Formats: sequence, structure tokens, C-alpha cells
Amino acid sequence: MNKPFAITLDVGSSLANKTGSWRTYRPVYLDRLPPCNHQCPAGENIQAWLFLAEEGQYEAAWRKIMEDNPFPAAMGRVCYHSCESACNRGKLDAPVGINGVERFLGDEALEHGWKVAPGKPTGKKVMVVGAGPGGLACAYHLARLGHKVTVFESSPKAGGMLRYGIPRYRMPREKLYAEIQRIVALGVEIRFNTRVDDAAAEMTRGGFEAAFLALGAPLGRRLEIPKSGDLPILDAVTVLRQGELEQAVPLRGRVVIYGGGNTAVDVARSAVCLGARSATVVVLESREHMPAHAEEIKEALEEGVNVVNLRAIRNIEGKTLTLEIMVPGEGRWPVASGQFETLEADVLVQALGQDCDLAPLNNVTGVNIADGVVQVDYGMATGAKGVFAGGDMVPSARNVTTAIGQGKKAARHIHAFLRGETLRPRPKHEIAGVEKMNPWYYADAPRSLRPVLEAVRRTSGFAEVVGDLDPDTALYEARRCLSCGNCFECDNCYGVCPDNAVIKLGPGKRFRFNYDYCKGCGICAAECPCGAIKMVPETI
Repeated sequence: MNKPFAITLDVGSSLANKTGSWRTYRPVYLDRLPPCNHQCPAGENIQAWLFLAEEGQYEAAWRKIMEDNPFPAAMGRVCYHSCESACNRGKLDAPVGINGVERFLGDEALEHGWKVAPGKPTGKKVMVVGAGPGGLACAYHLARLGHKVTVFESSPKAGGMLRYGIPRYRMPREKLYAEIQRIVALGVEIRFNTRVDDAAAEMTRGGFEAAFLALGAPLGRRLEIPKSGDLPILDAVTVLRQGELEQAVPLRGRVVIYGGGNTAVDVARSAVCLGARSATVVVLESREHMPAHAEEIKEALEEGVNVVNLRAIRNIEGKTLTLEIMVPGEGRWPVASGQFETLEADVLVQALGQDCDLAPLNNVTGVNIADGVVQVDYGMATGAKGVFAGGDMVPSARNVTTAIGQGKKAARHIHAFLRGETLRPRPKHEIAGVEKMNPWYYADAPRSLRPVLEAVRRTSGFAEVVGDLDPDTALYEARRCLSCGNCFECDNCYGVCPDNAVIKLGPGKRFRFNYDYCKGCGICAAECPCGAIKMVPETI
């Protein structure tokens, strides 16, 4: 029996199904930039390593992180994960626990001894000044590119503010030490207790062809408050550093901390752990405008820290602080009310910010310093040939993640400089906003929370207060990723196309459109869950 003519034709041979010239828009596949990647100051390809993690490929996921950030175990603890605030999943239920998965992968690497390899030696020598997160990140990437790196550090141990500015209950030292040793294993030399007083002279003396300066901001900023009596007034940077060096820390009795940032909260929580009678944080701003992160404030309050907002210390008489009550003004900064109250203290710690010590740059010709920081270009280069800078000593957000990202960027531009090349900014993909997606295709999946010690246990010492995800919850959390803006081969476009114009290219190869049969209806773009299809004007 003969079949109907319509089904005896070979697939795709019907001229009647071809589009012709009336289509005005055509669909194209594209890779949009996930908002988490866009937000990450370290420049991690978060979506890529989450994809590997959700397949259970933990080592591969860790190696993907290590392309950008040599401190996943540390950053999984101290990064304030702005990537999560940008996560599109947060518009559905709650953001993906990116930071928790990163910490899990970092700890897995330390447990299993995963390593990275140095690059083929280039014979080039680079000096890094400062063994903080920015300097060490730069050294790490330079070593992977094959350069010989020497790091000069004025302190007896490496880590910078990761070690001397963040208490042990947030950053266990054994984790930090292990990740630093992995960098040293690449052939990076760290010279401890070695202050560089003249960067130009040191470059000449050591035969270095380039330098990355990551001096940080180690000087605690002080406000001159009218005072009578002998109340001890300390700065937060010195207090935290003394604790790390196991020196006597005078946080006893009624401890008052002046400032509203994370450092102020860290000092207050440390005072509680050290047995202070009370710890009170006096903050100029209102609670909602405090620079400290909400989770840090919440944990501090649970531990018995007092937070007094909208107060300014005007003078000190003996052990009595006179506070002026402030009232909300326009924006962040309040205004004075003319009303006063008092607060008793046995020690006052000022946590009002930090300044840079730029004396080592005095003889470096071409460096431009403005507002107490070094000015740099897109590639972290100063005005001096071969001299780059990053971290707290340049204009930027002062946090660990930003310093790590700048160290990576500087390393890549130093590598280009040593090769006589210049790197140009690469074009960015458009961001995959939630409005470009179909969130209803995704199932509800409540977020997994990392365990936190009870407050009474947190105040009994400096043990780590936040626990890890376990393998099951880490896998589950990674699978909550929506793959924003990047095709994950769900076959939705293939299934909804009314003209069978979508061609599967095989696992991992995605799809292509057959424009001979595509009518430009846009159903594929409208129904793509992750926003990986875009309708563009037809070209004739």
C-alpha cells in the first residue's frame, strides 16, 4: 500500500516549509553573563564550577575556582558573597548557597591534597611586596604562568588581613596556612620579617623586572576626642593584630568599640570571647546604614554584644564617655540633636577605618598618589614602568575578595608586560537578568543552611562558629543553580519549535537553528528557561 505523498518525502525536503523572505527576526543562541559571575570581585566563573559540582565532579569544580582564586577554603568563610545577592534564584525562593559550596570544595581539596602545577619557567623575576590576599593571589597566578616570584612580608607570618584582621572564629588558621603553603609549593619564596623601605632600590638590588605592591592599609585611623583622665584608647587594627601574635590583649571590663564596620563587630565579639564584662559598639549611623554585614551583627547580638546606634562620642572624662544623640538625616549620615547621654567604659577601641603606609614608594618615579591611595589604570599599573599595585592601597572596595581579584588581574597584566604585550579589556556579554528567563520552569528547592554553633558555645573561645555543608547538601545546593543565560541542553527549544527548525548537535554540543525552516515566531526564545536564546533583526 502506498503511503500518503506528504510522508514519503525525506525530512526537510519540503520546499513549502522554507521560510522565504518574510521573516523579520531570527533566533540566535548566545551565552549571557550570569549575574553571580558579574558580581564576583574575584572574577570567578561561578556558574561553571557550580555546574561541575552539581555533577559530583568536585575536583574539577575546585580546579575551575583555582583558575581565578587560590583561596576557596578561606573565601568560603570570610567572603560576604555579594554574588548571592545578585543570584536570580533569590527571585524565586532563596539565592543559591554559592559561598557554602565554595567552602565545601576548598575543604575537600585540603582533605584530599589536591595540588596545582607551576608553569614552564620563563626566567623572569617579579617582586611582590605584601603577603596579604592580594599579594599572594598575584604571586600564585604569576607562578602558574612560569615566573619566579619573591614576596616580601614585614610580619612573621603570611596572610595580611586574612590573618591579622579576621579572628580565628571566622578564619581557622590551619585552613589559611594550608592554602598559603599550596602557593609556596609552586616555587613562590616568602621572606618574612622583611620590610621594604624603598621599592625602587629593592627592585634594582634583586634584579626584578616587575613589581606588584600590595602594602594594604595597616594603620588604624584615630579620631581625636577631647579627653581628661587615663582611659586606655586603642585602635582596632592593633588589638586584632595583638590577638593573632598571642600578645596580651587589654579587652577587659567594660569594653566600648567606636565604629560600625565589620572590624568593630569583630573586636566586640573577641572581647566577649576573652571574658570582658561587657562589649558595647557605639555607631554613628542607624542600624540599617551600618557598614557591618547583617549576619555579623545578628551573631554579635546573640552573643551578648550591645549595639548602640545614632550616637557620637563627644568627650571623655575619666571613664565616662559623653555621647551625643544623633537623628536620621538625608541618606546614610545622621545629624546632631543637641541631646546627650553618658556611657561608662574601662577601655575604648576605635574602629574608624585604616590608612596606608606609602613610604616605600617615595623614590618610585611616576607613581601618582591621591587621597592617600595609589592611582592605577585598568590593568593595575601605576605610572612607574613595571610597577603595579592593588588591594587596600588603591581606590577600591577594601575587602579580601576585591584584593584577590586585583592580584589576579595584575598578574595577567604583568605577564603581558614581561612579554612586551598589552592586554585590552575584553567585551562583556550582556547580563542574564531574571526578566530574560522563565523561572516557573524550575522546581521549588529550599536553600540548605550551614550549621552555626549556639551562642553560648561561640562565646567560650575562638572555635569556628559556622560549619560546613556535607557532601549531600553541597550537591543539592549546587543543583539549585538556574544556569542563567547559558544553555544546559534541557531540549525545551527542540520540543516547542513548530517547524522542527532546531537541530540537536549531540551531548555537550548544544543546538543550532536551521533557518531555511525557522519562521522567526520566537516561541523558542520565549520558552527558553535560562534565557540563552535571543531574537535579533533579520539581515538581508
